[in-house]
Amino acid sequence: MTSRTAAARLDPVAEARLLEALSATWRHYAALHFSGALRPPVLELTDTTATWGAWHGETRSLELSRRLFLEQPWSVACEVLRHEMAHQYVDEALGCRSESAHGPVFQRVCRERGIDARAAGVPRSRASADEERLLERVSKLLALAERAPQHEAEAAASAAQRLILKYNLERAHGQAEASYGFRQLGKVSGRVEQSQKILAGILAEHFFVSPIWVCAYDVLTARHGRALEVSGTPANLELAEYVFAFLNHTASHLWRSYQRECGLTGNRDRRTFEAGVMMGFRARLAEERERSREAGLVWVGDPGLEDYVHRRHPTVVTARSAGPRRSSAYYAGRAAGQGIVLRRGVQQGPSGGGGLLPPKR
Repeated sequence: MTSRTAAARLDPVAEARLLEALSATWRHYAALHFSGALRPPVLELTDTTATWGAWHGETRSLELSRRLFLEQPWSVACEVLRHEMAHQYVDEALGCRSESAHGPVFQRVCRERGIDARAAGVPRSRASADEERLLERVSKLLALAERAPQHEAEAAASAAQRLILKYNLERAHGQAEASYGFRQLGKVSGRVEQSQKILAGILAEHFFVSPIWVCAYDVLTARHGRALEVSGTPANLELAEYVFAFLNHTASHLWRSYQRECGLTGNRDRRTFEAGVMMGFRARLAEERERSREAGLVWVGDPGLEDYVHRRHPTVVTARSAGPRRSSAYYAGRAAGQGIVLRRGVQQGPSGGGGLLPPKR
């Protein structure tokens, strides 16, 4: 989408509501990360194509590009806002004007709060050479699973899962400091379906990311809701984004097949069926994890990731849900989910990401 198109789609009413949402988000971050040390700035939307955002101390204005809110997920826009708030904090609260804008003081402020400190571009962590090699190996295994007979596909998917586990075990035991980042998966939703809650659990348990449902805002509908944000290393984020897209795509496909088989014309049981699908796949992965455990491959967590998430979200609240309703649709979905083999079949997911490996940037 070009900046001209983006600007045209933000009418005055939409801009006013967006600025209200941004003002509330600014106040939230000011209390959460900066202990109330900041005074509200003048929030402005601009048509600039040079930067996503800017802090201007002389006018006390915090500018954000209109195209940011139509070309990027809400979580990315919020990260740009936090980045500019860090500039505001260094300028006004610390009074540091003797070093470059992205100098040591700014870097420290961002590091302490889990804020992306890079001077330009979309806040998105890049995979290292080792991570790129891992992703390519996993991608080849999943491509093999896509083309092979069922038993060979299952073996290829299991090999990919063990490869991911071994890589993360080796990384956790290494001495090098890991690089962490975040991504928003899927769209902003007013109601988080049970299947998506289960899917977030799958990503946490088996794909080495930390998922959190964060408050979000949909610019086009002017509605507040929640979105799934996952944190992790660049390779694990890429894998989690792919699995998220794959499972949602597969669950929808399985539901349509179930509808045809049962002669159903409505979607009354869709949520229950898709929750069953996720539970079935979760059980399948648990069996694979138990086989790895028996082989001595035991994952005990990533303290570095936990620290990163705590810096980004110091006041996380854990909530429990009642779980999906047990019905014939649920058990049918669960049986279908247990037969899912992760394979390289989805190229475009609801999070807006591409295939397993991103194009070179």
